[in-house]
Amino acid sequence: MLVRTIVVLSGLLSVAAGPHARLRSPKKWAKKPALIEVLTASSSNSTAFNPVAVAPKTNIFISLTDDEAASVISFLHNQTELNLTAAADAGDWDNAIEVVDLVPPNKTDALNYLDNGGLVPGRFALARIAFGASEEPWLQDFIVGPLPISNASKYASLDWATTSGSAKIRNYNADEDLITQWNFNVTATVADIVLDLLNGTATGSDDDTFDIWGIDPLWMEEIDGEERVILWNTYWRFPSGEDAIFDGKFSLQSPFIAGETLLPQGLFFKSDITGRDPSKWGVLGWVYGGIFYSTTAEFRKAWSSPDFVKYELNLPGSWIGSDRVGEPFPGDSTAPPVAVQPDAGQRFSVDDAQKYVEWMDFSFYITFTRDTGMRLYDIKYKGERIIYELGLQEAIAHYAGNDPVQAGTAYMDTFYGFGPYAFELVAGYDCPTYAHFLNSTFHAAEISTTHRNNICLFESDPAYLMQRHSNSEYLALTKNIVFTLRSVSTVGNYDYNFDYIFAMDGSIETVVRASGYIQSAYYAKNNDYGYHIHDGLSGSMHDHSLNWKVDLDILGTDNTFVKHKIAPVNVKYPWSNQTRSTMQLQRVRVENEDDAKLSWPRNNADMFMVENSDKPNEYGEPRAYRIAPSRGGAGMHLTIENSPNLLKSQGFAKHALYITKQKDTEPRAAHANNDYDPGHPLIDFDEFFNSESLNQTDIVVWLNLGMHHVPHTGDLPNTVFTTAQSAFIIAPHNYLLNDASRTTRQMVRIDYNSSGVQLVKEFGGKMPSGVINMSTIQPDFYDYEGDIATRKFPYDPLHPFNDTESIV
Repeated sequence: MLVRTIVVLSGLLSVAAGPHARLRSPKKWAKKPALIEVLTASSSNSTAFNPVAVAPKTNIFISLTDDEAASVISFLHNQTELNLTAAADAGDWDNAIEVVDLVPPNKTDALNYLDNGGLVPGRFALARIAFGASEEPWLQDFIVGPLPISNASKYASLDWATTSGSAKIRNYNADEDLITQWNFNVTATVADIVLDLLNGTATGSDDDTFDIWGIDPLWMEEIDGEERVILWNTYWRFPSGEDAIFDGKFSLQSPFIAGETLLPQGLFFKSDITGRDPSKWGVLGWVYGGIFYSTTAEFRKAWSSPDFVKYELNLPGSWIGSDRVGEPFPGDSTAPPVAVQPDAGQRFSVDDAQKYVEWMDFSFYITFTRDTGMRLYDIKYKGERIIYELGLQEAIAHYAGNDPVQAGTAYMDTFYGFGPYAFELVAGYDCPTYAHFLNSTFHAAEISTTHRNNICLFESDPAYLMQRHSNSEYLALTKNIVFTLRSVSTVGNYDYNFDYIFAMDGSIETVVRASGYIQSAYYAKNNDYGYHIHDGLSGSMHDHSLNWKVDLDILGTDNTFVKHKIAPVNVKYPWSNQTRSTMQLQRVRVENEDDAKLSWPRNNADMFMVENSDKPNEYGEPRAYRIAPSRGGAGMHLTIENSPNLLKSQGFAKHALYITKQKDTEPRAAHANNDYDPGHPLIDFDEFFNSESLNQTDIVVWLNLGMHHVPHTGDLPNTVFTTAQSAFIIAPHNYLLNDASRTTRQMVRIDYNSSGVQLVKEFGGKMPSGVINMSTIQPDFYDYEGDIATRKFPYDPLHPFNDTESIV
C-alpha cells in the first residue's frame, strides 16, 4: 500500500542549464508547479522470492559423478588389451589411468535438446591413460561410453578432437623417479663445489638444503645429427629446517616454506636424458655466473682457480613470509567496513544439484573440469541464449632470463590442471560471508577429489553507480548491483582468481587476477631481464597469456564478426566552404578466417561486435554484443611470438583475439598434453584457420587476457591483485531498445528547487532495515577442511580420505 501526500505550490521559478552548462546565462523555463511527495508506507512485490532454482533442463555439461567415474575406471580395467595397473600401485613402467572427465556433448546435439525438445545427448567420458610399459612411452585420450556403462559401452581413441589426427602423444619425461635420482647423482660429483658456492647439500636425505628442478617443457635438441631430450636444472633452497630460523625462532611449520621459488641459487647443469636407460644419460655442461662450462671437469678446473668469482648467496629470512610485518596502519585495529546480506536473503536462485543459476535476467549452467576448472554453458539473457560456452582454454607463463632455466621455461598450466588446485575458498576473505558456496569434483589417478566450497556466488555493490544524472531540478541515481561467480586455482606458485561478473545492463565481465609467489631468478648477470629486488635475487620477467573460448550465439547461431571503426577522415560537406577534418563510423565485416587474427586497435579506435545481421532491431541496426577490454592487459599476447620452448603450441597466444567457424572437432584451443611434446602438439591452434567463411555462420571468439610482468620489490613476498589483473567485457550493442538496467527497483529520483526537495521517488525499492547481529557474519576459519578424496579402484565410497596438496 503506497500512501502519498501531494502539496501543490505555485509561483516557483525553475532554472536549468544547457546540456553542458556552458551558457553565459541560464535559460529560463516557464513557471510550473512543484510536487512534494511524502512516502509514508511502501510495499513492492509481495511475491516471496525463492533462492532455490529448478533447472529447466538437465545439466548435460555437468561433471562426471563419483559413480560414473568409478564405472568408467572399472570398465577400462576390464579391457585386458590396455594392460592397466591400479594407479595406487603403478610405477613408471606401468600403464595407468591419469584422468577421467566428461566429453562435452556436440553442440548440435546439445542445442537440439535445449531448444527443440530433442533427446538428451548421450553422455561420454574422457579417459587419459599413460602408457609407460614401453621403451617409447606415450599418453592417449579415449572416449568411453555411452554412460551409464553397459554392454553397449565401448572405448575409442579421441582422435577427432585433435588437429594432429591422433590422440597419442609421446612422453619424453616418463621416469620421474629416475630423473630425481639422476639429479642427486650429478650433484654428488660436485658436492664440494655446491657446498662451497651455495653452502648446502642435495643428496636426497630429509635434511637436504636444496630442491632440484628446472625447465618446462623439455627441449628437443639436435646433437651430432640426432634429436636428443634435454633437461636444464637448477638448485632452489628449501626455506625450512635450519633455514627456518627467523628472528631467533625455529619452526618446521613456518609459513616461509611456500617461498621456495624466491630462492634460486644460480648454479645450473644440462643433461641429456634421451631414452629410459639412465646409464646412457650424460651431463652436457654447467652454468655459473653467466659462464658456460661444457664439462664437469672444465667447471671444476675453473672453480679451483684463484680468480674464480663467487657470487652473493640468496638466503631465506622473514622477507619471504606473507604474515604481517612493520608498524600497523593508523586506525587499522578497528574492524573495516563489511558487506552484509539483508534478512530477506539472497536475490539469486541456485539448483545446487544441477549447478544451475538464475540472477535477474540471466541464467546459466556451471561445470568443472580437471584441465581448466570452472566453465559456463548456455548463458541466457532475457530468455535468449547469448553465450553457448565461456571458459578458460590455457594459461601460459613464459619466462626470459640470462640463465637457461628462466630462458627455457614456458609453463602451460593445463598440464598441471586448474581443477586439482581450485581449493576451498575462505568466507570473509575470498568471498563475502553471505556468499553461496558450491563444491566441485574432479577425477585423477583413480581418485575422485571433492573441493569443498571452492566456487562462490554473491551479489555486491562495486561502489560506483550504474547511472546518474543531475541538473538544477532533479537528481537520478541507479545502484550498480553485480553478481559474481568466483573460483581460485593455486597452480604452483601462482594463485589465479577467476571471476565472471554479471551486471544489470546485460553485460558480462570475465576477470583474471594473479597473486602468490613469483618464480624468481638469480641476480648474477640478469640485469637485462629483471630488477635486482633482494640480496642475490632478481625478478624474472615473464608474460602471462590466458586464452578464453567465447562461443557467442546472438539470436541464434548464425552470426557475423564486425569491426565498427572510428576512423579519421576529411570530408567536404555541401554546407561548408572547406574540407573538414572529422571522424566517421565505418563498418568492416571479418568475412573469413584468413582475416580473423586480430589485435586491439591503436587508440581503441575499433569496436568489435558479434552481430546477427539477419535480425536487426526496429531501427534497422543489427542486434549485437560488443567485446571490449575492460581492465589491465586484456588482449595481451606473448611478446615472444616464435617461442623455442612452445614451438607449435602457442598459436592462440600471438594476437589479442581470433574468430573461427565453430566445429565440434575444434572444441579447445589447446590440450593439457601439449606440454609433453610442444613441437608435435595434439592441438595446434594455427590449424583452425583454413579460409572458411565467417559470414552469418556459427562463430567462436578466442580471446586472450594477461599481464606483462617484470617483478619489482613490491612483488615481495607476494604479487598483489591490484596491478596483476586483466579482463574483457561483452555488452549488448543495439541489442535492446534502451538501457536494460532501467528495470531495477534500486534507483531513486530526487526533485528539488530553491525551496528544497519537492519529490522523492523510489520505484518500489526497499532499503535494508533492522539490527544486524555482527556475530552471524563472522567467518569460522576453523571450518576450513580441505578436500575429500575417494579412491576409485578399487572403489569404496564409504572410505574417503583427505588429500589436499600443492604441486610445489
